[in-house]
Amino acid sequence: RFGPDWVKPVLEGTDPELLKKGLGHYAATAPLGTVGNFSVAGHRRTYGDPFKDFPRLRPGDEVILKDAGTWYTYTLRSAPLRTVPTDVAVVDPVPEKSPFRAPGRYLTLTTCDPEWGHSHRLVVWAELTGTLPVSQGRPEGLSG
Repeated sequence: RFGPDWVKPVLEGTDPELLKKGLGHYAATAPLGTVGNFSVAGHRRTYGDPFKDFPRLRPGDEVILKDAGTWYTYTLRSAPLRTVPTDVAVVDPVPEKSPFRAPGRYLTLTTCDPEWGHSHRLVVWAELTGTLPVSQGRPEGLSG
């Protein structure tokens, strides 16, 4: 739903200055692709609007991430949920309010709500559904 050419770096940390440059990995959450919850924050508006279309996300959408050696395909298992900024359990290893009840390889995306405010957060959850070595090309979800 973000579009076929949507590419954003995921930097380490969620410091406000860092988030001006891209998306940020919550440092206390799991590394990409591992058991746990790889959690990422981004601005909905301002600083390039990386999560502008966040409310359009739907279960079944894919989020594809890449490190130096592997592509990781995560499939959304929830529509955006609106919560408050103090609801930090949404990035727990088994995220509270998510559809998950046991440890797994999860992805949580968070952004501000309303569109030009920050009184609330929108959150979606996904689970790892595929990996592919970079040496084998791009994942099917990126073709077309």
